[in-house]
Amino acid sequence: MKKFSGSIVVGLLLSSFALAGGDIAPVEPAVVVPAPVVDDSGFYLGVAYAFANWNRDSVLTLDNGVDAPFTVASATDEVDYNAIMAQAGYKFNQYIALEGRYWWSLGDNDHDWSETEYVDGLPVGTISGSFNDGDDLRAWGIYLKPMYPVTEQFDIYALLGYGNVELSDDGGDFVDESDFQWGIGASYEFTENLSIFVDYVRLLDEGGSITTVGELGELTDSWDDTVYTVNVGLTYKF
Repeated sequence: MKKFSGSIVVGLLLSSFALAGGDIAPVEPAVVVPAPVVDDSGFYLGVAYAFANWNRDSVLTLDNGVDAPFTVASATDEVDYNAIMAQAGYKFNQYIALEGRYWWSLGDNDHDWSETEYVDGLPVGTISGSFNDGDDLRAWGIYLKPMYPVTEQFDIYALLGYGNVELSDDGGDFVDESDFQWGIGASYEFTENLSIFVDYVRLLDEGGSITTVGELGELTDSWDDTVYTVNVGLTYKF
């Protein structure tokens, strides 16, 4: 009886398939379409307004051969520059580029200074002042530019490279140094070819000293120079 019931069920199933149209259509495998590869490489040019700052901290010490060297005077000089920056580079992909930059200052600059005298290691008086002058800044750098795309339009990046800074006034160059340079920044692409960017670049962090021998002993003038820029500009990618 059980065998007979099973045969009836199989027969009914076969009849159902026959009434539905006969053969069962085979299931075709889904075709996976690979995502298109976006080519983000190419040359680009840019221009920016740059605020630049030079700062020098200097100390004059005396070694009379009897006492330990002690401070005689200290000074600080600082100049703010308005400048233009031009850039040119090649983007290999969305993660790395090679870039060159050049800065030149415009117009007069704000110059602040102060000097402090010391007696027995203690400051006894300070004079200071500020004025406008025609100090000139010229700088260049070549950078490896690693980038990270936060979104399709927004990138953050670093600048790692080498360059030169030249500062001059009416008396000639008072800084002409080459040094390791670094920076950090961000850019936003608001069209396919045009981006806005803002970044900070440390152009120089260098020191030096000069020692002269006089009647009182050895006088050593030591100083540290720093130069940085903050840049806001536009980049066009070809």
